Amino acid sequence: MGATHVTVRITNPADPNRVWEGLFLVDTGATDSLAPRQHLEAIGLKPEGKRVYELADGSEISVDVAVAKIEFMGEFVGGTIIFGEAGAEPLLGVTALESVGIEVDPLNQQLKRLPAVRLKGLA
Repeated sequence: MGATHVTVRITNPADPNRVWEGLFLVDTGATDSLAPRQHLEAIGLKPEGKRVYELADGSEISVDVAVAKIEFMGEFVGGTIIFGEAGAEPLLGVTALESVGIEVDPLNQQLKRLPAVRLKGLA
C-alpha cells in the first residue's frame, strides 16, 4: 500500500496569526495528530498535559499534548496534537479526518470527502 500525504496548517488557537504548515502523512492507525515539537513551540503552543499512547509494536510512550486548530483540504477541526521528536514525520490522525468527514479511499490511497460528516445515535 502507498502512503497518502496532505498539506496541513496547525494554528495556535490563542493566537490565530501563529501558524505552521507542513506535509503530513495520513495515518489511519493513529488516533491523534503529531508534529515536531520545534514547529509547535515556534507558533507558541505549550504542552497542556501528557497522554500515554500505544505504539504498533505494543509498547507504550508518554508524550506531551496540546489542543490546536488543524486545517486541511479546506476544512478545520480543533484537535489534540502530539509534540513529536525533532525530525519526526508529521502525522494526521483519524480523529481529525473523521471529524470533518474525510476518509482514505483504500483502492487508490487518496483522501475523499464523504457526502456528510457521520453523526450516529441521533434520531
